Formats: sequence, structure tokens, C-alpha cells
Amino acid sequence: MSKNTVLTKAESSLATKQEITPTKRDHSKEQASWWRVMCLTGVDYFSTLGYQPGIAFLAAGILSPVATLIVVLLTLFGALPVYWVVARESPHGQGSIAMLEKLFPGWIGKTIVLVLLGFAATDFVITITLSAADATSHILENPVVQQLNFVPHNPIFCTSLLLLLLAGVFLMGFREAIGISTALVIAYIGLNIYVLTVGGQKIMANPALLGNWQLQLNTQYLNPLAMVAAAALVFPKLALGLSGFETGVSVMPLVRGAESDDPNQPKKRIANTRKLLLSAALIMSVMLMASSIVTTVLIPAAQFAPGGEANGRAISYLAHMYMGPTFGSAYDIVTIAILWFAGASALAGLLTLVPRYLPRYGMAPEWSAATRPLVMFFFAVTVTVTLIFKANVDAQAAAYATGVLVLMTSAAAAVTVSMWKRSAILRLGFMAVTAILLYTTGANIVERPDGIQIASFFIFTILAISLCSRIARSLELRIKDVSLDSTAASFISSNNGKPLRIIAHRPGGASYAAKMDELNETHGLNMSCDHVIFLEVSALDPSEFEDEVLDVSGVKVGEYKIMRCQSPAVPNAIAALLLSLRQSTGINPHVYFGWTEGSPAMYAFKYIFFGEGETAPLTREILRSVEKDLKKRPVVHVG
Repeated sequence: MSKNTVLTKAESSLATKQEITPTKRDHSKEQASWWRVMCLTGVDYFSTLGYQPGIAFLAAGILSPVATLIVVLLTLFGALPVYWVVARESPHGQGSIAMLEKLFPGWIGKTIVLVLLGFAATDFVITITLSAADATSHILENPVVQQLNFVPHNPIFCTSLLLLLLAGVFLMGFREAIGISTALVIAYIGLNIYVLTVGGQKIMANPALLGNWQLQLNTQYLNPLAMVAAAALVFPKLALGLSGFETGVSVMPLVRGAESDDPNQPKKRIANTRKLLLSAALIMSVMLMASSIVTTVLIPAAQFAPGGEANGRAISYLAHMYMGPTFGSAYDIVTIAILWFAGASALAGLLTLVPRYLPRYGMAPEWSAATRPLVMFFFAVTVTVTLIFKANVDAQAAAYATGVLVLMTSAAAAVTVSMWKRSAILRLGFMAVTAILLYTTGANIVERPDGIQIASFFIFTILAISLCSRIARSLELRIKDVSLDSTAASFISSNNGKPLRIIAHRPGGASYAAKMDELNETHGLNMSCDHVIFLEVSALDPSEFEDEVLDVSGVKVGEYKIMRCQSPAVPNAIAALLLSLRQSTGINPHVYFGWTEGSPAMYAFKYIFFGEGETAPLTREILRSVEKDLKKRPVVHVG
């Protein structure tokens, strides 16, 4: 089989594409140990300790520890097993979305992916803006800062500044982001352990505090079952404590594996990612339970309310109360830093997830596969969201929870399907997890419908941009290489330097003799079967955009020479073959089409969504966009 490079002038543009194509990207220089990448994802996951205890108390009151326990159980026995499987099924950072893409091919699968990308964008973008807004809240509410007149007390300005600094870090590279996140997570977890340990000692030294809490529980609820039932009704409001898993698998390419790993199924990277997920889940589960108990028992209920000193900063409140303003301010500095950098894991997720889908679908500009332009684009988006929500944390919480829960529910559903034939016990277990997540998602949407409204805006925006981009890029040459088998290559070589005459023929259409007679009469030619080659292109999945290699096979049907191939877009396949033949032979090929009747708008629609259409003019436009030199451009005849 002889292999021909497709392009002449287009070679350089294709080389550029290959440099920025995500699937080709070399992450080896950016990879790090699993525990360091855990810190990158952990700046989002662990930073929720900054506001989760307060949210839990506002949602569940004195039942906060019980509701938090449900979140912990769902984390360890629901989300963790689900993403344990996702890590194996999508080891290159595609996440659970890739699993659903495989289950639903064609435009249905693409639509599902785009909708889920809308929820992912909601999750990740709101993670960035909400965390930055909460960091701003910690800055402006710090007692020392409040006494400084030169600090601008404008939440939108401060949040936007934090977003700009975050974008600046990512413009430097992933390795710098991983380094910063490692230092922040170690410091933040260490300080929280110290504060919660001191809080636990206060409770042990004064058993009446714990007894008072238990008395209130027994007064309000008749038995433990009633407590669990009441907690189950409110725990969906605590769903922020489940964040971090989708990001954990989306940054898998940054996890160092082994040199002996199979590129398609890197077992060591998968194993290390599972260590990442397990360690993060265990650390967060312990911290959530400890913070929920300590803050509920030690902090007066009135302080959790809006305007209270513990609102959105419960552990910080304890740090100032028991360790004094100096330690409390030091805790605030680290908390502010990790909340600011919590957007790093979300931004890392966006930078690895989005380029894996939209450019490949032809639904985003080529620059969206490069890191730096994408960083600036998302910076603009996050600033816009900050302006819309006026840097208010509570206003963004519902959208955040909705994005997290929808992604986790879709992951659980995908894993359930993938495990369907493997084990009845596993199937039932994952079905139960999916059902719980469906309830949690539904309850969250009913309680806070603004979350789904915000997500719908992201979904609509992605769908609109994707459609416009697909239309704008419809005339690109999408095929990188053309490969001819020995028979097809012999058809070309037997032409002995004469002009190549190719007849485009619809598979299963008119007979070859009738087609050639029609074209001879239309064009006033006297072509015989010895002088022409018929080309038949069968349309594959038209929802696909790019095609790495166009495989062309040759066959003789009686006295006629036929070349056959398959491609998502027929005009692109014809144009790619013609350019390849022009390069390999040095002679301009001529291609002949019969004229098609019908509405141009309808044919344009058919081409974009079904890969076919008014093939002759589309082929010519693709050739014209690629080869500007008229003397080197293959000739298209229509009649």
C-alpha cells in the first residue's frame, strides 16, 4: 500500500493543526506524581471547607453532622467507586463524557456530549468564580483588612483581580500551577487539622457543649431514624461537598505513570489516579465530618446566618476565637490563597476537557485547542459571570451544585451501563448510586431552579457556538493523509503521465456505462473506459469532522476501473484525493460531476449534518480554499 501526503500548500496548515491537536499533545514534561496532581484537584475539593460547614448548618441546622455523614457515605461508597471505573475507561482525561459518547454514536451522541459540556462548563466556571468570590469575602471580612483604608472594599474589583492572577499562573504553564497547589494544600490541610483539633479539645474539656447538642437533637427528633430521614431530605443542599471527582479524572494526563505503560491503556497511570481519588476522598471525608461536628457544637446558631461572623467562614471564626487575631489572620491568608487557587483545578479541567471534543467535532476554532488563547477566553468568561452575579457566593451556589450533580449522575449512569454484563451485584450497586444521585440532582433543581437556568444558558451558548463554528469550518480540508492500495495505485501509474480523468459516481447509482455516456454527451468528450477512473465515496458517520487517513481501494468491475473510499464528508474526501494525486503525479487531475437539482439551502443543510449535498461546487470551494495557485489546482467539471 502506497501512502501519499495529501497537501501541497496546505501541508503547513495541517502541521500546525497536528501541533495543537489535544490527542497528540505530549504531557510528559507536565506530568507529576499522583499526590501532587491530587493537590491540583484538591485546591477545589479541599477548599470547600472554607464554606461547606456554614452551608451545612444553614441547610440542616443542628442536624448538620448527620447530613454531612450522608454526604461522606455517598462520597466513599457512591462517587468513589463510580470514578474508579471512569478512570479505567477514559485514561486520557476525557472523563465520563467519553463513556457516554461511545454509548451513543452519531449526532445523538454529539448532542449529549455538548449538553454535558454545558453542565461541565457550569461546574468549572462557577467553581472558579464562586471560589474567587469567597476568597474576596474572606479578604474584606478580615478584621485587619477592615481597618485598612487603602484596600478597595469592592467585591467585584477584588474578585476580578484574583481571576486575572489565576489566568496569569496558567499562562506560565501547568507545572507552575501544580507547584503552587502542592504548597497551598499542605499548608491549608495542616492549619485546618490544628484548628479542628483545638476545637475538639474544647469540646472534650467541656462535655456540656456536646450534651447540649445531643439534647436539642433528642428534643426535636423522636429517634435516630427520624434524624436520618430529615437529614436525607436536606443533604442535597450539601452537594458541594461532592465536588472534585470529575476534575480528578479530567487531569489524568498530568499523572505520571510508568515508561512501560501501554499508551492506549496506561495501567500505572490508572492505578496512580485511583490512589489520587481514594486519598482525596478519605482526607475530605474526615475533614468534613470533623468540621461539621466542631462548628455545629461550638458556634452559636445566630453566627451562621447571613451577616453573622461565621457566615461562609466557620472554621476561620473558630481560628480567630480560640487562637487569636494573629493566627486567625494567618489562617485567613492561607484560606484566601487556596480559595483563589481553587479555580486552578477547574481551569485545568476546562483546558483538558474542552479541546478533546469541540475542535474534533469542528465545533470550535482551531485556536481553542491551544492553551494560552483558551486561558484568556475563559478569563473573559469568568469576569463576565462575576459581573452578572456581583461576586455573590450564595447566588452562584445552586449553579455550582447543579453542574456537579449532573456530571456525577451521568457518570454513574455510564458506569452502570458499562458494568451491566459483568456482575449482577455491581450492576445493582451502581443502579442504586445512580438513583440516589438522580434524587439529589432533582431535589437540588426543585429547591434552587436558578441553577438549571444558569446551566441552560451555558448549554445554549455552547450549542450556538458549536453550530456556528461547524458551519464556518465546513469548507476546511479535514483529511490529513490519503492511502491507496496496490490496485488503486496501479490505476494511477498505468495512466502513463496522461491527464487523470475521474468521474464522481454515487455508490449504487446509474450504471458505469450510462454515467460515462451522460458525461461524454454533456461535456462533448470522447472518453472511454481506458481513460477514466470512477470514484465512489460512501458517507460514514457525518457527525465526525476530521478524518486522519482516507483509505482508497481499487477494484475492476468488468472493464471499468473503480476507486472506493469512505469518509464523513463526501466533498472533502474527493478534494483530498485530488490534491494527493496532484502532488504524487505532478499532473492536475480532472473530476467530472453530473449536475444536481434542488434547493441550495437544503443541500447546504445536508452537507453540514449528513456529509453530502451539492458535491461539485463544495469540492471546488474546498480545493480553492486550500490551493490558491490556479495552475496547481485540480479541475472540477460540472454538467
